[in-house]
Amino acid sequence: MHLFIPARLNEAAPDDFYPDSDGRPVGETPAHFRNASHVKEALEAHFSGDPEIFVAANMFVYYVPGDRLKHVSPDLFLVRGIDKTKPRRRYLLWKEGKGPELVIELTSESTRDEDIDKKWIYREFLGVKEYILFDPFDEYLQPRLQGFLLQRGDDVPMPVESGRLVSEVLGLHLEPDGEDLRLYDPALRRRLRNPSEEREFAAEMAAKFNQAAVERDRAAVERDRAAVERDQAAVERDHVAVERDRALADKARLEQELAE
Repeated sequence: MHLFIPARLNEAAPDDFYPDSDGRPVGETPAHFRNASHVKEALEAHFSGDPEIFVAANMFVYYVPGDRLKHVSPDLFLVRGIDKTKPRRRYLLWKEGKGPELVIELTSESTRDEDIDKKWIYREFLGVKEYILFDPFDEYLQPRLQGFLLQRGDDVPMPVESGRLVSEVLGLHLEPDGEDLRLYDPALRRRLRNPSEEREFAAEMAAKFNQAAVERDRAAVERDRAAVERDQAAVERDHVAVERDRALADKARLEQELAE
C-alpha cells in the first residue's frame, strides 16, 4: 500500500492553524446532502459497537504538515483503527498515523473533473484502499455507482455481487436506489435503514411493544375475571350444597314426625 507522509515539517503548528471550513455550503444539492448525511448516520449506527471505526463527512483532511493548502474534503470517509471518540474538527494525517481506508464522493457533472483528479491524491498520499463514486442524478457516470481498489492499480474496479459493489473495508455492499446510495448487509440480507426508516422502525417497534403491553394487561384482566367467576361458582356450589343438606335434613325430620 502506498502511503506518503512528508517530512515532519512544522508538525508543531497548532491544530487551528489548519482551517476546518472553506465557507462553501455542504452538499451541492439536497440529494447530495441527504446521501452524505444518511450514509454517515447508517455507518455510525452499524459500527456503533466498535470504538475504533471513525466515520466523517466533509471533513478537511490535511496530508502535508505546515501546508494549509494541501488538503482534501471527501464527502464521506472511514478509518479503521483510530479512536472515534477523540474530538476532531479536521483530520491531520501525520497526527492520526493513517489515512482513510474508504472514500465516497457524491459526484456530478460540475464536480466530475475534481472527483476524478483527486483519485491519485487518495491513492498516493492518503493510502485509500477503496474509492467510490456515486452520481445521484445519473449525469455522466456510467454506471452511476463505481468503485476502485486504489492500492491494486489506478482503475481496478471493486468486485460486484448481485449488482452491488462489494466493500471489503465495510463488510457491506453498496447499491443505488433512485437518487439514493444504499448500504446492504449481506450477513443480514437486508439494507441498513436510513434515518427516516430508523425512526419509522422505532415507532413501529414502540407501537408493537405498547400493543403487546395492552394485550398483556387485557389477558391479566381476563385471568382475574375468570378467577372471580371461579370463586363465584365455588360459592354457588357451596350454597347449593348447604341448601341440599338443609332440604335433606328437613325431609328426614318430617319423615320421623310422620312415623311417630
